[in-house]
Amino acid sequence: MRELRNNARLSNKELSARIGLSQSSTLVRVRSLEAAGMILGYHAEIDPACLGVGLQAMISIRLRLHAEKDVVAFRKHALSLPEVVLLYHVAGANDFLAHVWVRDTAHLRELAMTSFTSRDEVGHIETGLIFEHSQSIELPEFRSKGNDDER
Repeated sequence: MRELRNNARLSNKELSARIGLSQSSTLVRVRSLEAAGMILGYHAEIDPACLGVGLQAMISIRLRLHAEKDVVAFRKHALSLPEVVLLYHVAGANDFLAHVWVRDTAHLRELAMTSFTSRDEVGHIETGLIFEHSQSIELPEFRSKGNDDER
C-alpha cells in the first residue's frame, strides 16, 4: 500500500518487483485490498495554479446548533461548492474545516459571504490562508505486525 500511495501509476510488474512478490500474487493482493475497501481509489494530483487557483484557505465553520439535520444540510451544501476541495467534520470549538481553492481574495470574500455566513445553520466562520501544503506519503501502522489475518 505504501508503494501505491507513493505512485498509483506503478504497473503490476513494477509493483511486484518493488515488494518482492510474483506478478500474479501482487495482482491478487491488490485486487483483494480493493475488494476489502482498503484501497478506495486512484487519483491524479492536480496543480491548482493550472486551474486558475491563486489562493487556498482553510475555513473553520461553527454551526449554531448541533442538530443532525443542520450537520447533514451543511455537509451537503459545502460539498456542492466547487471551491471546497476537502471537508472535515471535526470535534472541538468548530464543527467543520473546509479547504477551499479560490482565484483571489475577492473570490474568497465572496465565497465566505454568499456560501457560508448566509446559511441559517452557520453561526461563525474563521478563515486562515494556506501558504504551503505538504502531504506525507508515509503510512502509519497502528496494528501489531502479527495480525495480518484480522484485515
